[in-house]
Amino acid sequence: MGQGMSEKKPVKPYPQSGRRSLVLGAGIVLAVILGAWLLWPKGEAPLPGVTYKPAYVEAAEMLHLANVLSSDALEGRAAGTAGNEAARGFIHKRFEEIGLLPLPGFSAYTHTFPIVPREADAAPIIGANLIGFIPGRTPGEGPALLITAHYDHLGIRDGEIYNGADDNASGASALVAVAEYFALNRPEHDMIIAALDAEEIGLLGARAVARMEGLGMSRVALNMNLDMVSRSEAGELYVAGTYHTPELVPVMEAVAERAPVTLLMGHDRPEDGPNDWTLQSDHGVFHQMGLPILYFGVEDHPGYHNPGDDFEFLTLDFFVRAADTLVMAAMAVDAELPQIYQLRRSPAAETDQPEGNAE
Repeated sequence: MGQGMSEKKPVKPYPQSGRRSLVLGAGIVLAVILGAWLLWPKGEAPLPGVTYKPAYVEAAEMLHLANVLSSDALEGRAAGTAGNEAARGFIHKRFEEIGLLPLPGFSAYTHTFPIVPREADAAPIIGANLIGFIPGRTPGEGPALLITAHYDHLGIRDGEIYNGADDNASGASALVAVAEYFALNRPEHDMIIAALDAEEIGLLGARAVARMEGLGMSRVALNMNLDMVSRSEAGELYVAGTYHTPELVPVMEAVAERAPVTLLMGHDRPEDGPNDWTLQSDHGVFHQMGLPILYFGVEDHPGYHNPGDDFEFLTLDFFVRAADTLVMAAMAVDAELPQIYQLRRSPAAETDQPEGNAE
């Protein structure tokens, strides 16, 4: 979850013992990543820490990708860094493997945008979103569903690597897992799958999508955003956004009744103060455009925006259950998408902004 909007509630620092702060050379980076790729269990092999048998997602591939994205080798995936580019490369490869198409009218997944650093003497850098397309029953016609997750994180700060396993290697990996299901099981309506860059420095990837020519934002009925979906000892996954679009409450209630996690609605009311997540990740950009949103995430934990947000601390059984829940939510939204499209608001009509969350 990003820093572009107001921070979520403070959390206690995570223990720092044993943290690595060395900036790794390119050869070591490749060796570490290749080792993780080869050693992760494949096929029907038991997954460490996972007892749940998923109905919709390929758990091994999802956990594998999350493990790689959050490795020290990628040095925290800060926008504009080599680690960020490497992370994008792994997600790009998975987009290819699961058979995502580029957006209609485009020949590639990658869509770059400039990032102007906040430091006056720093040179501009280039951000890059990866956007894939899953055709529905009538490709190019009717409403579309936009599913997003950011893949960048905080990089190296004060010599320590912020790996961002939950924030947001988890959401990026779950995004691929959800996309894989619908690539194999065609949805009713077109789906746009976007792995977004530069969320941590002002939701810049989402802003680039919002103004991107040729994307077809006028067709998008709803944004479903995944950010921090893998770490909850209580087994609780929150969905925010139903306060702003109450018509989505029965849709999410039906999902919650069958979900393999405890799916709770909340964290989207102005009275929640800093715990109002309405504008605190990429979905905030689309909410301000007038789109209905559903943001899926867990509550804060000791690893949030801390060097201790490592893969080893994820609750993997919950993560797999959460990913299945995300597929179920996307299926439920897809079934109601024409009706949801009618709930879009005019951006000019959006006057009830949560206090303290504006940039």
